[in-house]
Formats: sequence, C-alpha cells, structure tokens
Amino acid sequence: SSMLIAEMPELGQITGEQAAALAGLAPIAHDSRAMRGKRAIGGGRRLLRHVIFQAALVASHHNQVLKTFADRLRAAGKPHKVVIVAVARKLVTIANALVKSGQKWTPHPE
Repeated sequence: SSMLIAEMPELGQITGEQAAALAGLAPIAHDSRAMRGKRAIGGGRRLLRHVIFQAALVASHHNQVLKTFADRLRAAGKPHKVVIVAVARKLVTIANALVKSGQKWTPHPE
C-alpha cells in the first residue's frame, strides 16, 4: 500500500484503465496493418509493477475474492503469468476505485 501511495499520487483521480496503464499492467498491442500481434504488458512504473505482481501472487492464493477470479482464469486454461497479471490489474483498479469513493476494502460475504 505504501508503494501505491508513493508511486501513484494520481490514485483516485483517474480511471481504472489509466491506473492500470500507469502501473504498467495494461495490455499493449503489437499490431501493424493486417497483422495482429500479441498483447503484452510494459511501460508504466516498473518498480510499482514488480511490487503489485508480488502482491497479486499472494492475493491469488489467500484473498477469497481474487482467488475465485484467478481460479476461473486457470480453469479457462490461461497461463500462470497471464492469471497473475490479471489479478495485479484487478488489484490496482480496486485500489483506485476505493480511493476514489473513500471506502475501505470489505470482502464480499459468501
């Protein structure tokens, strides 16, 4: 959380897509005319991306909401790194939304 505060002072004032792009977690297209290339993450704030990636590894196993999301992606056959990047992006967008609305994180009761 301290890394998010330090590296993203814009948090809460931007959209979820912009937050993901600033963190370097938005997919970047490698296309040209008729060729459709692979999408990959990159750019943004590298140190923040590495910290969020580590947080996503933990969250995908221990946070019930994000574990369910990760399990659904794994069941769909997504590679491990794609799953963790998706969880990391979701973490950033959730943090942005929470700061924007002034709320605290409360997991959904199941």
